[in-house]
Amino acid sequence: MYKVSVLDKISFILVIIGGINWGLYGLFNFDIVHLLLGFNLQIVSRIIYILLGIAGVDMLIFILKTRKA
Repeated sequence: MYKVSVLDKISFILVIIGGINWGLYGLFNFDIVHLLLGFNLQIVSRIIYILLGIAGVDMLIFILKTRKA
């Protein structure tokens, strides 16, 4: 049985936030990251998007590991 790590838990949360953000952006053209950070902090928002992408890859790896267990 695969034990869920702290990184996996953080990735779960980030993937959920990212999914909600993409859904709101697709439906209403509303971006939560830009609302929270403002448009002047593009480097910070880019880092957040990179972290969301890494979380998505971690969730893919998590799914593959749990299928083997």
